[in-house]
Amino acid sequence: MDINIDLDLIKKYNVKGPRYTSYPTAVQFSEPEDRAMAALQHYLADHNREAHPVSLYFHIPFCFSLCWYCGCTKVITKDQDRGDLYLDYLEKEMDLIAGLLHRDSEVIQIHFGGGTPTFLTPRQLKRLGAAITKRFTLTPSTEFGVEIDPRRCTREHINALSHIGCNRASLGVQDTNKQVQEAIHRIQPFEQTEQVTRWLREAGISSINFDLIYGLPRQTLDTFKQTMDDVLRLRPDRLAVYSYAHIPGIMPAQKLLREEEMPSTDEKLGMLRQSIKYLTDNQYRFIGMDHFSREGDELSRAMDEGTLQRNFQGYSTHSGADLYAFGMSGISNVGEYYWQNSKELGAYYQQLDAGNPPVVKTLSLSRDDLIRKNVIIRLMCRMGIDFSHMSRKWNIRFADYFADALSKLAPFEDDGLVVVSPDHLQVTEKGRLFLRNIAMCFDRYLELSKTKRKFSKTV
Repeated sequence: MDINIDLDLIKKYNVKGPRYTSYPTAVQFSEPEDRAMAALQHYLADHNREAHPVSLYFHIPFCFSLCWYCGCTKVITKDQDRGDLYLDYLEKEMDLIAGLLHRDSEVIQIHFGGGTPTFLTPRQLKRLGAAITKRFTLTPSTEFGVEIDPRRCTREHINALSHIGCNRASLGVQDTNKQVQEAIHRIQPFEQTEQVTRWLREAGISSINFDLIYGLPRQTLDTFKQTMDDVLRLRPDRLAVYSYAHIPGIMPAQKLLREEEMPSTDEKLGMLRQSIKYLTDNQYRFIGMDHFSREGDELSRAMDEGTLQRNFQGYSTHSGADLYAFGMSGISNVGEYYWQNSKELGAYYQQLDAGNPPVVKTLSLSRDDLIRKNVIIRLMCRMGIDFSHMSRKWNIRFADYFADALSKLAPFEDDGLVVVSPDHLQVTEKGRLFLRNIAMCFDRYLELSKTKRKFSKTV
């Protein structure tokens, strides 16, 4: 697939905007008053009178060293004993949530993210796995994924992950070029990635994803092409190819990067185009706006079956599950509510010591929020909207309800990025590079506030 990317279009639409891993975005979350927390707890109690599929996310914030490009919530330390204390509090938080769930609710997905989940020792990973199975109902088909830093992973880590039921792994690679790695303060010889991949397959964890980032300092078309050559030798099932988001005002560590070493807009565009063509030529299917998967992979099947979902971990295979996030900074989403845990480790511990959920921000979604969330998810996951379907589902006249949004799409239609008919909106292949911009037309909060400045560039 060779998408004809027009640099003028990139410049035209390369504005700041959300990634839409949620709608409304986390910018709209607010500190809850007592009555808001009471309303959330009442909602969860009522919601869980029936069984629902459940997805569990565990945030392991610790990292041994700081990667200068990283935008994740993290704690830099080499003291692995801190992992046991953190697990004590994860268990306290799990007790609070497990007591709310219907006894027949089953866990269909588990994800360990970070930070660095493999900061935990093999013993600590087994402890966490046992704590989960003690409190929640897993099934033989539960999808269990973990993010792995190959620099901080031994065969014993892999064996521990296999022991607790892990069947998916995502390896942070970013770039295999040594000069780029030096520029971002993340030295990772390719042999480490190769070795961990081999260990995973030997342990039966055969579904493997690699994360890559383009737009980093010292990257060129040639070096990034070599990175893709390197990783494809290992035959990953999926790749996530992310655009580097440079937001030093929000992520101070990024100030350590040398902006003069970053690729130009033209060079970054070339990397994107090259990546799409190279990966699709090598039998990977382009999923959403930044993922690639082999034909037959669950992500590819989910797109065909309409169950592809976008959430805080990117694209996933199960839509409609209640998401409960544990640990510092975790964001949960159940029905009409989002809530976020404290981003400060001390405050997270303090709230749990008091017997309270470590929640610092919440958002109760209005009916309009739910409608727009549905529209934006369908755009991000299915590349189109069936107006009749949405009208029936929400008891609205879609064209009237979204008249303003549809009028904003006129420039996108003129530029060949969308096709709008009386009953359908379809994003073109070229338009999928501008999915965030297209979704922004349906985001009412961008018109109501000055939140754009908090986001990265869309392309």
